[in-house]
Amino acid sequence: MTKFDLVVIGGGPGGYVAAIRASQLGLSTALIEKEHLGGVCLNWGCIPTKALLRTAEIKTLITHAEEYGLKVGPVTVDLKAVVDRSRKISSQLAGGIKHLLKKNKVTVFEGHARLKGGGKLSIESTTPQEISASHIILATGASARSLPGIEPDEKLIWTARQAMVPEALPKSLLIIGSGAIGIEFASFYRTLGAEVTVVELQNRILPQEDEEISAAAQKTFEKQGIKFLLSTSVEKITKGKDTIKALLQGKEQTFDRLILAVGIVGNTANLGLEKTKVKIDRGQIVVNEWSQTDESGVYAIGDVAGPPWLAHKASHEGIICVEKIAGLPGIHPLNVRNIPGCTYSLPQVASVGLTEAQAKAAGHDLKVGRFPYKANGKALALGETDGLIKTIFDAKSGALLGAHMIGAEVTELIQGFGIAKTLETTEAELMHSIFPHPTLSEMMHESVLDAYGRAIHF
Repeated sequence: MTKFDLVVIGGGPGGYVAAIRASQLGLSTALIEKEHLGGVCLNWGCIPTKALLRTAEIKTLITHAEEYGLKVGPVTVDLKAVVDRSRKISSQLAGGIKHLLKKNKVTVFEGHARLKGGGKLSIESTTPQEISASHIILATGASARSLPGIEPDEKLIWTARQAMVPEALPKSLLIIGSGAIGIEFASFYRTLGAEVTVVELQNRILPQEDEEISAAAQKTFEKQGIKFLLSTSVEKITKGKDTIKALLQGKEQTFDRLILAVGIVGNTANLGLEKTKVKIDRGQIVVNEWSQTDESGVYAIGDVAGPPWLAHKASHEGIICVEKIAGLPGIHPLNVRNIPGCTYSLPQVASVGLTEAQAKAAGHDLKVGRFPYKANGKALALGETDGLIKTIFDAKSGALLGAHMIGAEVTELIQGFGIAKTLETTEAELMHSIFPHPTLSEMMHESVLDAYGRAIHF
């Protein structure tokens, strides 16, 4: 039986990053993946959806070409080419991860891993085998959650996976859930021409975001023609031959397709966890601040270990976990308040830290700054004048508590505030930072200044 210092189960953004870092630290490392290196994120999530949304973004720009002094003929969509480009990008990156693992001398096994207890694992594949390890990291990810009576069938009722590879553009689309996944697909399909209705059980869209940003997002999306039914549940679904009927607020409506975007459930089944002390709570593996489970030598990272369900969170958890195993000094647990969240819709939404409501509930006296895109020279030059940068500070200490954005390229801008939070920056450091002109980032500076009554350009 081959023995390793560390075995990682799952080759997604948490698993493959953990495996590479472990090997860099001198640990003999193996990774077991049953399907695709890169996991859901690279193959069926983060990356391919961004490729699709880039198409939507370009279509929007072409549609408004005359505003930039350009004349362009009618835009038509070649859906197959759109999907093919997305799949090609995913395949390219998957190949890159395979190369990185080989370069870092990580042994890769293809197959389904199962814990046997005592550090032993079985690998179910065309050539079954057993290996053992001193440490095992579970990075098995998660799967789309379904609802009773609305189970995905891959034809009429889709999860994100089917929504990424449509054979034809639905004329009408119902999306259940208005979190990041639901909103991204709503934005993509609406931009390509589908009639889109989004149902949300809570009383606002993007419920994890700051309320002011949620309201601004809904207003913009509604201008684009997306319909929202808030504080609403789907009462009944009836499937026809090529359409579905949904009972919404007592009224039956017909749609070509339905996308379920109501969250995810950790992949914990068939891992042999019953042979261990690993605990599962509401579909997630229970871990401590160092990703340790109750079973000695067994750890869990990423989506299977609970929210926030973000690829960059999984990668960072993996590195912390491995460096702790290796005994590196000065390791700090993950602070979830420093994890940026991004929604790549049109417009984009991004945030880090506490919302205004959360900060008030935590007992902080606040100073809140805002700066609109319409007052920024670069935004005007880009033709992107819808948006807002909002910053929240503790009035006594000046600590940056949260930052919330909507508008063009905010998913790139947010990391500036992410670094600021990691460095425990106060308003003074941000005010004294020099932001280049003309850039969208100047709005970040102005928002900080506004919190303290010092905004120059608004």
